[in-house]
Amino acid sequence: MPKLNQFKTLMIDEFEDEKFHLPLHSHTYYEIIYIKKGSGIHHLNNNLLPYKTGDLFVISPEDEHYFDIKKSTRFFFIKFTDSYFNSKQNLTCDEFLIHTPESFMRNKTLKETVLKLDDPCKTILKNTIENIAAYNCNTDVSNSPIVFYQILSIFGLIKETMRGLNLVVTGNSIDNEQITSYIHQHIYNPKLVQIKVIANHFNIAETYFSAYFKRTFAISYRDYIHNLRTTLIEKRFHNNQLPIKQIAHEFGFTDESHLSNYFKKRKNMKPTDYKKL
Repeated sequence: MPKLNQFKTLMIDEFEDEKFHLPLHSHTYYEIIYIKKGSGIHHLNNNLLPYKTGDLFVISPEDEHYFDIKKSTRFFFIKFTDSYFNSKQNLTCDEFLIHTPESFMRNKTLKETVLKLDDPCKTILKNTIENIAAYNCNTDVSNSPIVFYQILSIFGLIKETMRGLNLVVTGNSIDNEQITSYIHQHIYNPKLVQIKVIANHFNIAETYFSAYFKRTFAISYRDYIHNLRTTLIEKRFHNNQLPIKQIAHEFGFTDESHLSNYFKKRKNMKPTDYKKL
C-alpha cells in the first residue's frame, strides 16, 4: 500500500482485503477512511466499532487501529499530512482557520462511536468519494483545488451529522506554546524531557512527535533541548557564583565529570576554561 512521504501532502488509496494487511498500528499522518463495501469491526483506541458499507472514520497520528474484517471489505483512504491544509489557507474558510481539520480529527467522540449519516448525507458522501477517486486517476490530487474542496465537504458532512446527534463539535489541537513552556519548565529534569515522556504528556504519538516538532519549530527536538540546556548552563557559568558540582546537580547530570564531558562536546572546551573567558 502506498505511504505518504515528505514530498506528498495528499494521497488516495483504494483496495479490498479479506483479512486486513496490517496489525494494530499508527501513522505519522491523518486518514479519512470510507467503507465502500463490506463489514467487520474497527478496533480504534481500544474501542470496538462495528462497520458496514457507507461508514466513515477519521484517524489522527495519536490513534492506533486495525480492522477485523468479517466480510470482504473495500476501503477508500484519503491520507494527508498536517502541511496539506496549511499550504492551502488561502482556499480555506474562516471556520477551518480557527478549528483546523487536523484538530477536528482528534475529537475523542469520533473515536468512540460510528456516525450515523442520514440518507441525503450518505448519498452526498458516496458521490464525493467517487469524485475524488475520478480526479485521482487524472490529476495530481495534492495540488487540486477541486479535490481540496471535496475533502472539506466531508468534514462539513461529519459536523452536520454530529450536530444532528447532539454531539459536541470540538477540536483538540496541539498547543505549541504549551509544549515550549513544558520544555523550559522541565529542562532541569532529563527524564521529563525525553521524547516518550513529553509525547505522552501531550497525547501525541511518539513516532509523530519528532517530525511534528521539526516541522513546527524548524529545528530537531534533540537539538532544541541541547541548545536550551547549554545556553542555561552558560548563563550559570557567566554568573560565576555557583560551583560546577552544584550546576551539574541542578541540570540532572550524574556528577561534575558528566557535565564537563557534555559541555565540552557542545562547546569544544571544558567548563573551567569557559569560566575564565
